[in-house]
Amino acid sequence: VDSRGMEFDSDRFRQVMGRFATGVTVVTTIDDGRPQGITVNALSSVSLQPALVMVALDRRRFITPMVREHGRYAVNVLAESQQGLSDCFAHAAVKPGREDFCGAAWHEGVTGLPLIDGAIATLECTVVETFSAGDHDLFIGRVDALDDGGAEAAALGPLLYFRRRY
Repeated sequence: VDSRGMEFDSDRFRQVMGRFATGVTVVTTIDDGRPQGITVNALSSVSLQPALVMVALDRRRFITPMVREHGRYAVNVLAESQQGLSDCFAHAAVKPGREDFCGAAWHEGVTGLPLIDGAIATLECTVVETFSAGDHDLFIGRVDALDDGGAEAAALGPLLYFRRRY
């Protein structure tokens, strides 16, 4: 062991981090007039004043350059009944696939970003800062619009991920 700590591989790190339960979101943007989305569980609130959130996107994922170019993204917090959407947007081999927005019903939010119908909460964001960290880019977004889904969403549970399972 050197001054940097123990040696371990990414599978071991993933296993240990899997002990932390996370909510599941789909981060969406619009590109050439088409909605695009990817499953993300690396989401955190950053600040209340101003309202800021952070999403971490792997630089190898197709959506990362779109968010970087357009400077906007939406976070769709999935309900427990939306596991199929999570799997699809994570690029599971299903039909319709991610290239067809997973067949998800959606609508434009007040800022024009695609919001998934049935999500228990949504946030529409403008990127204000981007940081590189390891193999990910951290996008800090100012929350321009948000919705808690109303009374229907309040009665639903969130989709949670723990130990690589829902």
